[in-house]
Amino acid sequence: MPLYKAVADRVMDFQMLISTPMEPNRKWDPDWEGLNVTVQRNITLKRSWRHPQGFSEPLYVHIPYDTIWLLRKLRPEVIISGEMGLRTLQALAYHKLAPKSKLILWAMVSEHSEQGRGWLRERLRPWLVSQADAVMVNGKSGARYVRQLGIAEEKIFLVTKTIDISLFASIPLDRDPHLAYRLLSVGQLVPRKGLEPFLSVLVRWVKAHPERNLEFWIVGDGPLRKTLERQVLPENLTLRFLGSLPYAKLPEIYAQAGIKVFPTLADEWGMVTNEAMAAGLPVLGSLYGQSVEELVVDGVTGWAFRPDDAEEMYSALDRALSTPIEVLAQMRREARNAISHLTIDFVADHLFEAIRYVS
Repeated sequence: MPLYKAVADRVMDFQMLISTPMEPNRKWDPDWEGLNVTVQRNITLKRSWRHPQGFSEPLYVHIPYDTIWLLRKLRPEVIISGEMGLRTLQALAYHKLAPKSKLILWAMVSEHSEQGRGWLRERLRPWLVSQADAVMVNGKSGARYVRQLGIAEEKIFLVTKTIDISLFASIPLDRDPHLAYRLLSVGQLVPRKGLEPFLSVLVRWVKAHPERNLEFWIVGDGPLRKTLERQVLPENLTLRFLGSLPYAKLPEIYAQAGIKVFPTLADEWGMVTNEAMAAGLPVLGSLYGQSVEELVVDGVTGWAFRPDDAEEMYSALDRALSTPIEVLAQMRREARNAISHLTIDFVADHLFEAIRYVS
């Protein structure tokens, strides 16, 4: 929401049309204060997303059937449409009816997040992209994805996802030795987040290093929690489940950890990488989360791996936990410095580059 508020501050009239206040599998309250938000008339279909990585999870397909009617009422000069689905199809129909309007697609996608999405989207998206005046993407993986759909290079604009980094930037960078190697995961406890294969690798590592005692803190909840809690662990590994926490509580948690774990099997971004680096935590992260590919420099601000390669994940974990304490201190400084430019205003500037291009 901070980005949308920054956009609203820069234009005369900014309207947001959304299908639903919150997805059923999300557990936070949106803050719309100061924004003009319309919750559309909508039909929601529940489907199952089956990914080649082997996981499946609920997929909610929204059909906001009053999109054209609302756009005709609002008469926008520029339309920014996400999802690249039925909402965007309706936005395109309005764009054809009002050819002076401009249509920008916001492709919040990566190559890994879009696998297994279904034949209809695969066939619809190349045509939608070809009709757009510009496309915004989160990172290089998203750019590669839309490029293969056939859009011209000059129409692709990078609009990186970010958070209000000031919430985490005040966390002290110093860590006591017993905290410097404490692992932290923040996110839904669902198969897509990759915690099961990561925990298997972690158990293997601590068994090979009986002289080390490790703690792994897990923030979040979901259907996988009971499975993880039943995991048989070596005596030198402790898992602490903190459950779902208010967002304002997260800086306090990050301040008590040393290494952020993000072993996702598929994420179009992963805001936890932004949070961790702003808090000064190096990230032990999956390259199948676009934020890791974009923000983490291996050996400098974290350690990257492919989560479907157990040996590669073990190697990254071993490098992280074998890093000398003084090097970890330097990595905390590097992590915070690397993300210090990625403010809300910085991202808003890039978003307006796309708007200026089509205007």
